Amino acid sequence: MKKVLVASMMALAALSMQGCAVTSGQSSVGEYVDDATITTRVKARMAEDPTVAAMRINVETLKGTVQLSGFATSQTEKDRAADIASKVPDVKSVRNNIVIRPPEK
Repeated sequence: MKKVLVASMMALAALSMQGCAVTSGQSSVGEYVDDATITTRVKARMAEDPTVAAMRINVETLKGTVQLSGFATSQTEKDRAADIASKVPDVKSVRNNIVIRPPEK
C-alpha cells in the first residue's frame, strides 16, 4: 500500500511539474501528453523497485527520450534505473546522467 501511495504521489508531482504548455522542441500537445505519461510510468516503476531510490532520481522525457539525473548510491542503482526506464512502453532511448554518490556515514 505504501508503494502505491508513493507512486501515486510521484505521478501527481510529475504531472503538476510539467505544466500545461507545450515546450519548445515538441510538435504537438499529444506528444507532450505522451512524454508526461512516460515520465509518470518511469517514476512509478522506480518507486516500486527496492533497489532504486526514486526520490533522488529526476526523470524528464522529450519526444520519447528519457533523461535521468540526480544521485545514486552505487553503479548498480544507476544501471537499474536506466534498465527500468528502457523497459517502459514508448521509450525510444535513455540518457543516464545519474551521478554516483556513496551514502554519507
